[in-house]
Amino acid sequence: MSLTTLGLELPTDPRWVNIAGMNIGDILIDHAYCEQKAASSCISLIVSYSDKEELVEVLTPVVAEEWGHFQRVLKELRKRNIPLGRQRKDEYVNQLRSRLRRSTGDQNEQLMDNLLINALIEARSCERFKLLSEHIADESLRKFYRELMISEAGHYRNFIELAETYLPADRVRERWKEFLAVEADIMANMAVRGDRMH
Repeated sequence: MSLTTLGLELPTDPRWVNIAGMNIGDILIDHAYCEQKAASSCISLIVSYSDKEELVEVLTPVVAEEWGHFQRVLKELRKRNIPLGRQRKDEYVNQLRSRLRRSTGDQNEQLMDNLLINALIEARSCERFKLLSEHIADESLRKFYRELMISEAGHYRNFIELAETYLPADRVRERWKEFLAVEADIMANMAVRGDRMH
């Protein structure tokens, strides 16, 4: 039975949302870059797997949505007179990519791993957006994060379904379980930071 949002094995430390609420400017800056990287990641998948017609069709509107989210976060920053500033190192995503990506010659296995890493990032983002939508003081931001939570859940499904389009569902489920275990271990060993979305 799933313990948390979208099957993640380890819920976010409850301290995170309180610290994030006190550092909302830093959270918005990091969030803006997360949306930018999500759009870039989808573009990379489209370029790398341009022969996969369904992937191109499904991910093209996701690129537009993620870029739209980036623009919306920029608007929230402008409302608060907070400059975007420089991109920060994303320790969470870097650890996921280093621990989960394999150097296998099988293109479909590589594609599955790429799609599942993206699904995992969307699942964790969705869980964090849910926490922000329920607990932060700013009512307009609560509504904002609720809308984005719903959108991210849709993107998570897109990535899982695409993986199952190109590989057998039981293989995808087996690999997804491995991914969830690694992600839980990463989360358990990362410091609780209020200036990062992940």
